Amino acid sequence: MSNIKIIGFDAKRIVRNGTGLGGYGRTLVNDLIRRNNGDMQLLLYAPDKGRDDLRGQMLESSHSRFVYPKGNPNRLQRDLWRSKGIVSQMKADGVQIFHGLTGELPIGLKKSGIKGIVTIHDLIFMRHPEYYNWIDVKIYEWKFRQTLKEADRIIAISECTKRDIIELGGISGDNIDVIYQSCNPRFLSTPDSHPSSLPPHLSSLPRRYMLCVGTIEERKNLMLAMRSLAHLPEDIHLVAVGKQTKYAAQVEAEAEKLGLKHRLHMLSGVSDADLHTIYSLAEVFVYPSRYEGFGIPIIEAIFSGLPVVACTGSCLEEAGGPDCLYVHPDDVEGFAQCVSRMLIGSSERDARIQNSQNYVQRFRGTDVAGQVMEVYSRQLPQ
Repeated sequence: MSNIKIIGFDAKRIVRNGTGLGGYGRTLVNDLIRRNNGDMQLLLYAPDKGRDDLRGQMLESSHSRFVYPKGNPNRLQRDLWRSKGIVSQMKADGVQIFHGLTGELPIGLKKSGIKGIVTIHDLIFMRHPEYYNWIDVKIYEWKFRQTLKEADRIIAISECTKRDIIELGGISGDNIDVIYQSCNPRFLSTPDSHPSSLPPHLSSLPRRYMLCVGTIEERKNLMLAMRSLAHLPEDIHLVAVGKQTKYAAQVEAEAEKLGLKHRLHMLSGVSDADLHTIYSLAEVFVYPSRYEGFGIPIIEAIFSGLPVVACTGSCLEEAGGPDCLYVHPDDVEGFAQCVSRMLIGSSERDARIQNSQNYVQRFRGTDVAGQVMEVYSRQLPQ
């Protein structure tokens, strides 16, 4: 066992979050499992078993397993275990490196001698605190600064996030590696989306639609895409997939006011398989967000064969590359014009799709896992 690297992971989001941070963790760890030739033992530390369907997405391997707190702890005890108590359990398990997959590391990690790696996805709570409850902002900021003290190495998911860490964390960039997110392998294949093969709950999708994927919240700016419908052909609809917040009701109310409600379709609780199908049936992918740490849905869309229209102001150009189109997040007419340039029949559509697909090859999961493994290797004695 002495030659086997024992790597621990913060797996809370892996078993609880269907998209976003959960997707990042599941895809990365599964890619590491695929690459493992037996020289790594991967321990996934989760405060509870979470959702069966999400836990079941993890590949089975004799070199990986979940680890939970002992006994039958209540919620407060589970939270304390994840923030501090987990360290003693990792020491007992012989963990050499702990990877905080979602921007957090437990207190006392550095003192324990366990190397700490953390992936920081974004600092939106500091860059745009107006989108958060003020108490949450204080908590998130404290966790961020505490994590900087515990980390031996930081992984930023974009150059934009790296710049934010340097500026808002007041640190140099010497200990920061930029490693882009990987795309779920599901989106690298074409689903069977013939109308006769669609499940009943998807057969009612409009024939032509632009698609937006992500939590329907103010920062994601779905209002821009909805308002652009007024400047697009009548048969173009907007399908938005994601968890709905109070903002969703605001978008619906505005759509009704503008006479566009029949062209707006908001879906939540969509499975990975259905999401893949919804991508494949769309005509254009739109991502009007005002600020992101990266924007993995753009990568999924491009791998699914879609042209992309997104917004300026953060890192979306990094995700989509030069052949997607980008507009100011308040420019309704400009957004509609860009969508028009991406519709079927447009002279530039096919070339932009092909060039974008060439660009996003850099985000294939195995390359990301390889880069992460290099970070691990540099933290351990050879």
